[in-house]
Parts: sequence; structure tokens; C-alpha cells
Amino acid sequence: MIGLIDRERVDQELYDDYEPQKARERRLAKEARDQETQAKNAALGKKIKEPSVKAIKGRGEASFYRVTCKDNGRGMPHDDIPDMFGRVLSGTKYGLKQTRGKFGLGAKMALIWSKMSTGLPIEITSAMQGQTYLSFCRLDIDIHRNTPHIHLHEKRENKEYWHGAEIHIVIEGNWTTYRSKILHYMRQMAVITPYAQFLFKFVSETSDKNVTIRFARRTDVMPQVPMETKYHPSAVDLLLIKRLIAETSKQNLLQFLQHEFVNVRKSYAERLIGEMGPDFTPKMPVKSLTSQQIVRIHQLFRQAKFDDPSGECLSPAGEYNLRLGIIKELHPDMVATYSGSAQIFEGHPFIVEAGVSVGGKDVKQGLNIFRFANRIPLLFEQGADVVTRTALRRINWNSYKINLNHDKIGVFVSIVSTKIPFKGTGKEYIGDDISEIASAVKSAIQQCCAQLKSKIVKRIQAREQQERKRNLSKYIPDAANAIYDVLKDMAQSHASKKKRYEDEDAEILRQVWARSLTNEVLKENLAKHVEQVDYEMALEYATQTGVSEEPKEAIHLQSLDPKINFIDLQSPVFIFRLFQ
Repeated sequence: MIGLIDRERVDQELYDDYEPQKARERRLAKEARDQETQAKNAALGKKIKEPSVKAIKGRGEASFYRVTCKDNGRGMPHDDIPDMFGRVLSGTKYGLKQTRGKFGLGAKMALIWSKMSTGLPIEITSAMQGQTYLSFCRLDIDIHRNTPHIHLHEKRENKEYWHGAEIHIVIEGNWTTYRSKILHYMRQMAVITPYAQFLFKFVSETSDKNVTIRFARRTDVMPQVPMETKYHPSAVDLLLIKRLIAETSKQNLLQFLQHEFVNVRKSYAERLIGEMGPDFTPKMPVKSLTSQQIVRIHQLFRQAKFDDPSGECLSPAGEYNLRLGIIKELHPDMVATYSGSAQIFEGHPFIVEAGVSVGGKDVKQGLNIFRFANRIPLLFEQGADVVTRTALRRINWNSYKINLNHDKIGVFVSIVSTKIPFKGTGKEYIGDDISEIASAVKSAIQQCCAQLKSKIVKRIQAREQQERKRNLSKYIPDAANAIYDVLKDMAQSHASKKKRYEDEDAEILRQVWARSLTNEVLKENLAKHVEQVDYEMALEYATQTGVSEEPKEAIHLQSLDPKINFIDLQSPVFIFRLFQ
């Protein structure tokens, strides 16, 4: 890799971190004086002050990393690979579907960063299922022309019939600074996708710095694939209407309104055309619309009333997967999940799912917030996000028996939609100014907290019951001694005929007098009685609330043979599988 290896410097003065001889002499003299002062202070028993180390001006040595990302997905078509990686904005924003991004900037930004920092091309290997060859492509991007610069694009033998994609890229970076962010991102991905397995490896020049982390798969139940849908009339702008007119295959205005938009029936489309004015007719060619007429259509779309779109096109993670992911990665003491119904924001459906956990490993005290948009983790700009502000400002945690200062609280919120209203170009947080989303997030978290409250109250009751048993057991010896002293006095009176007792009382006093009922026997009987009462109360408690035992060991059943037919009966917290 030319340019990336360390080379011997010929002209030292060219470099930014070069230190002239006089500056070096002054620095060494100052360090010598500081050491002499420290030695004197140490001899006098004074506190030694650590010398401040001023870094020499310079950027230091650059660190370069070869990053490899490999999956076993569906792969990419051979002829499409150059444009998919080497042409910015090759995607389209006009297909309406739940997705993380629409412009295809993700891998291209990595390619551009590689080109800027190392000048090296990117390497892509891919194969589709059942394909007998591998597609290999080495390319970079012509930034000025926005075209792929292909170094090599060929087909290779695929002996193992592997399918998926593998990408190699060399970039400049800082592993030490961003290590925690990378691992945190991987952990969040493992939470929201428990049906996937992730293997992360960092290979260093020294083996003691190597890192290998495996995020195991927990289930084979995957969310449904998001479906592409038509635009809602209230969610389009002028540019989009013009684009739809240019691409539509419909001939007249009536067909265009009826088939290119959701929730516009034929009768309603006719009413809309009648409202547009005398210049519009149902049979007029849609391609002949003028700019003024398109503006009138857009104006009416903004003012007219339409049925809300359904959320059937969305693909949330699901309560079952969210709960599994939280349990798998955090191992909390308690967890509650909730999935809301589809709601509408500016003509786009969205669904909010939430989970709240208490306790767990690798979780700090207080609020630990995990945010997801279209099932992708959000790492940055957390303070301004609607989830963070809702959890901090709008939830009264004390009313749910949750202590923000002492409890380890995990808040997980996943929002899916055909349009995620990100703030800024980084797509890293959702603003707090959208009342529909803020209200849905608050309601989902509150639903989880209400579930946890009932569990916490039951746990408090069980703890109080155990405390009551301990208190009773603690006083058994004193109570037994006091009772036995009273019984001895009564037995003595009964034996001397000063006071006569009959029936059961007389029998008990006779046993005391004969020493068959001793102090030790009383203690034993009292202890048995406390145990019996505690057992009966525990049985009644379990009958009322149901017995819930945490699994002692995590169990994962391997994936079934795809030839086996079965039916899944799904609930928010479990899936019951029936084999045919």
C-alpha cells in the first residue's frame, strides 16, 4: 500500500513536528531545573507536584485501518455494483418505503473518506443466492464527474455457492477514541435484531490488544419485510407531484388521482376534480397539466380531508424481538415492552415501540437510553432527541416505584415510519417539536412503566413478607421462654390444687409438669408454625399473581429444517410453534 508505510525522513525541517536545536536545548534545560526542584522538595518532605507535559505541535502519526464487512444476505447484481458504490445520489427518494436512507450515501461516504485519506480503492465481493459465480469489483469514485472509476470488475468461480456481500476498505481513523462508540453501536444492533448474529473482530499488531466479541442469535423469528406504498395526498410537495406526473402510466387526471395516491377512491377523485375549478375535467390528459394547474392540485391536497394511511406497510421489530434483545444483551432483573398502534404525522404512518428494564449487567445507575429509527441505532445528539427529553422531563419515575438515582434503568424506544423526521443532515436524532411523535413516545414509555410498577409492587410485598418471617423467627426464643415460664407457674398451681384447669388446658399443664413439654419443644413448634404460615401466604401469593421463575441458563433452539411445516402463534412475549 504505497503511501501508508512509515518511511525514513530525509528533510526533517519539512515536518510539522520538527523541533529546532535551540528549542530542544531550552526544553531540556527546563526539564532539568524541574527535576532538581522536585528532588529538593522531596528531601524537605514537601508534596511533589507532577510536571505538566506540553505536547509538541503536530498531528502525530496517522493510523490506518483495513475495515472488512461481510454478511450472508441476498447479495448484489453484478452489473449494478459500480453504480451502487461509485455514484453519489444513485438512489431515489420517490419510492415510499420504510428504510434507513434513500440516497445511497452510506457506503459512498466511506469510499470518499478512503479516497481522501489514503487514495486507495474499495473492493467489493458479492454473490446472489444460487449464483455460480462471485462478482468482484475494485473501484473508486470520480468526485468531480460523480462516476465510478473501475479498476477491475470480473466474475470469479463460486465453488461454495456462498451468497452475500463482502467489502474491504482502508481508511484513516482513531480506534482508541471511537472504540466505545463502535462497540455500543454493535450492542444496540444486537438488541434490536436478536434474530441476527454479529461477530466483531479488531486485529492489532500486538495480540494483547486484539478484540473479539460475538453477539449471539436468540431467535429465528424475523419481522416482516416493509412494503412499498403509494403517497398520501397530504404528504406530497410540488416537485413530487411533477415527478409522479412525469413517470405515471395513467392517461387522464381521474386515473392519476385514483391510482397514484393512497386513500383516493374514484368517487372522491371526481369530487376533488370538481373542486379544482372549470379548467379541470376527469378525462383531461394528465401530461398536459400546466404549472399553475399543478399548483392548484397541490393547494387542494393541503386543504382537503383524506382518510389516514394504514400502518400495514411498516415493519416494526415487534415486542417479542425487542424483549428478547433486551434480555439477551442486558440480563435485567425486570423488563416490560409495549408496541403502539400506527399513528399519523404529516400523512406518513409511524409506529412507536418501547421497552423499559431495571437492573442488568454493564448498565450504569440512572437512565440508559437506547434509540432506534427504522430499526437502526442512533448514537449521537442524544440530548436533543425526543426520546431523551421525554424520559427526562415528562415521565414521573417515582410514581412507578422507580428510583432514578439508584436504579439501573434502560429505556429503549424504536420508531419506524415511511418518513423519519430527522433533524439536520446527520440523521442522528429526532426533534422534540413534533407533538404526535412526542405524545406517542411518552405513552409507550408510560405503558412499560405501568407494567413494571405492578412487578415492583409485588416484589416489595414479597420482600416485606420475608422480612416479617425473619422478625417472627428472631423473637421465637424470647416468646418461647416467656410462654414456658407462664405455663410452669400454671402447672404448679394446678398440681397444688390452688387453681384447677380442665380438659385440654389440664393436659398441657400435665405435660409441662411431667417435663414432656419443654422450652425446646415450644421453640420447635413455634418455628414450624411460622414456616407453615409463611408457606400458606406464599401459596396464596403465587396463586393470585402466577409463578414467574427466571431461567437459570440462556437456551437457544437451533433453526429448524426449512422443509418442516409449522405454524407460529405469536403473542407479545412468546411464540407457540405448532408442527404439521
